[in-house]
Amino acid sequence: QVQLVESGGGLVQAGGSLRLTCAASGRTFSRDAMGWFRQAPGKEREFVAAISWRGGSTGYADSVKGRFTIDRDNAKNTVYLQMNSLKPQDTAIYYCAADYDRAIGFSIEEYEYDHWGQGTPVTVSS
Repeated sequence: QVQLVESGGGLVQAGGSLRLTCAASGRTFSRDAMGWFRQAPGKEREFVAAISWRGGSTGYADSVKGRFTIDRDNAKNTVYLQMNSLKPQDTAIYYCAADYDRAIGFSIEEYEYDHWGQGTPVTVSS
Protein backbone atom coordinates (compact mmCIF):
# COMPACT_ATOMS: atom_id res chain seq x y z
CA GLN A 1 0.00 0.00 0.00
CA VAL A 2 1.43 3.31 -1.11
CA GLN A 3 1.56 5.82 1.69
CA LEU A 4 2.87 9.35 2.17
CA VAL A 5 3.09 10.68 5.71
CA GLU A 6 3.88 14.30 6.46
CA SER A 7 5.29 15.55 9.74
CA GLY A 8 6.95 18.62 11.19
CA GLY A 9 4.05 21.04 11.12
CA GLY A 10 3.08 23.14 14.10
CA LEU A 11 2.70 26.61 15.52
CA VAL A 12 5.47 29.14 14.94
CA GLN A 13 5.83 32.89 15.21
CA ALA A 14 6.24 35.06 12.15
CA GLY A 15 9.87 35.06 11.06
CA GLY A 16 10.44 31.57 12.39
CA SER A 17 11.27 28.32 10.62
CA LEU A 18 9.87 24.85 10.26
CA ARG A 19 11.08 21.78 8.41
CA LEU A 20 8.43 19.49 6.99
CA THR A 21 9.17 15.86 6.24
CA CYS A 22 7.33 13.50 3.90
CA ALA A 23 8.06 9.82 4.37
CA ALA A 24 7.02 7.56 1.52
CA SER A 25 6.39 3.84 1.80
CA GLY A 26 4.84 0.99 -0.11
CA ARG A 27 7.22 1.15 -3.04
CA THR A 28 10.32 3.06 -4.02
CA PHE A 29 9.66 6.70 -4.91
CA SER A 30 13.09 7.36 -6.34
CA ARG A 31 11.66 7.70 -9.87
CA ASP A 32 8.83 10.03 -8.83
CA ALA A 33 8.80 13.77 -8.94
CA MET A 34 7.62 15.02 -5.56
CA GLY A 35 5.68 18.12 -4.67
CA TRP A 36 4.37 20.12 -1.76
CA PHE A 37 1.01 21.84 -1.91
CA ARG A 38 -0.94 23.77 0.70
CA GLN A 39 -4.50 24.72 1.45
CA ALA A 40 -5.30 27.72 3.60
CA PRO A 41 -8.68 28.05 5.34
CA GLY A 42 -11.35 28.99 2.82
CA LYS A 43 -9.00 28.76 -0.15
CA GLU A 44 -8.17 26.34 -2.92
CA ARG A 45 -5.19 24.07 -2.61
CA GLU A 46 -2.14 25.60 -4.28
CA PHE A 47 1.28 24.56 -5.47
CA VAL A 48 4.20 25.35 -3.16
CA ALA A 49 7.29 23.51 -4.40
CA ALA A 50 8.37 20.49 -6.43
CA ILE A 51 11.51 18.51 -7.15
CA SER A 52 12.48 16.15 -9.94
CA TRP A 53 13.25 12.52 -9.22
CA ARG A 54 17.00 13.05 -9.22
CA GLY A 55 16.72 16.29 -7.31
CA GLY A 56 18.44 18.30 -10.00
CA SER A 57 15.44 20.43 -10.83
CA THR A 58 13.26 22.35 -8.38
CA GLY A 59 10.48 24.86 -8.65
CA TYR A 60 8.66 27.18 -6.28
CA ALA A 61 5.58 29.32 -6.11
CA ASP A 62 6.42 33.01 -6.29
CA SER A 63 5.00 33.50 -2.81
CA VAL A 64 7.62 31.22 -1.23
CA LYS A 65 10.60 31.68 -3.52
CA GLY A 66 13.72 32.58 -1.57
CA ARG A 67 12.18 31.43 1.72
CA PHE A 68 11.35 27.74 1.17
CA THR A 69 13.66 24.97 -0.01
CA ILE A 70 12.63 21.51 -1.19
CA ASP A 71 15.02 18.60 -0.99
CA ARG A 72 14.90 14.82 -1.12
CA ASP A 73 16.81 11.77 0.03
CA ASN A 74 15.97 8.89 -2.30
CA ALA A 75 17.83 6.39 -0.14
CA LYS A 76 15.35 7.19 2.64
CA ASN A 77 12.29 7.68 0.42
CA THR A 78 11.92 11.09 2.04
CA VAL A 79 11.22 14.62 0.87
CA TYR A 80 11.72 17.75 2.91
CA LEU A 81 10.44 21.30 2.84
CA GLN A 82 12.54 23.80 4.76
CA MET A 83 10.46 26.88 5.48
CA ASN A 84 12.21 30.04 6.66
CA SER A 85 11.02 33.58 7.32
CA LEU A 86 7.51 32.31 7.79
CA LYS A 87 4.60 34.72 7.42
CA PRO A 88 1.03 34.52 8.72
CA GLN A 89 -0.12 34.02 5.13
CA ASP A 90 1.83 30.75 5.07
CA THR A 91 -0.71 29.31 7.50
CA ALA A 92 -2.24 26.24 5.82
CA ILE A 93 -2.36 22.49 5.75
CA TYR A 94 0.66 21.28 3.81
CA TYR A 95 0.40 18.20 1.63
CA CYS A 96 3.08 16.03 0.12
CA ALA A 97 2.38 14.42 -3.25
CA ALA A 98 4.08 11.99 -5.64
CA ASP A 99 4.02 12.17 -9.44
CA TYR A 100 4.62 8.56 -10.39
CA ASP A 101 7.55 7.78 -12.67
CA ARG A 102 8.00 11.25 -14.11
CA ALA A 103 11.23 10.91 -16.05
CA ILE A 104 11.91 14.59 -16.59
CA GLY A 105 11.31 17.62 -14.42
CA PHE A 106 8.20 18.13 -12.34
CA SER A 107 4.69 19.48 -12.57
CA ILE A 108 3.01 22.29 -10.66
CA GLU A 109 -0.46 20.88 -11.45
CA GLU A 110 -2.36 18.92 -8.82
CA TYR A 111 -3.91 16.53 -11.33
CA GLU A 112 -0.49 15.24 -12.34
CA TYR A 113 0.14 13.82 -8.87
CA ASP A 114 -0.93 10.27 -8.17
CA HIS A 115 -0.51 9.91 -4.43
CA TRP A 116 -1.17 12.33 -1.60
CA GLY A 117 -0.49 12.44 2.10
CA GLN A 118 -3.01 13.44 4.75
CA GLY A 119 -1.36 16.78 5.37
CA THR A 120 0.31 18.51 8.29
CA PRO A 121 -0.96 21.83 9.66
CA VAL A 122 1.25 24.89 9.85
CA THR A 123 0.12 27.94 11.79
CA VAL A 124 2.14 31.14 11.74
CA SER A 125 1.19 33.70 14.35
CA SER A 126 1.82 37.41 13.88
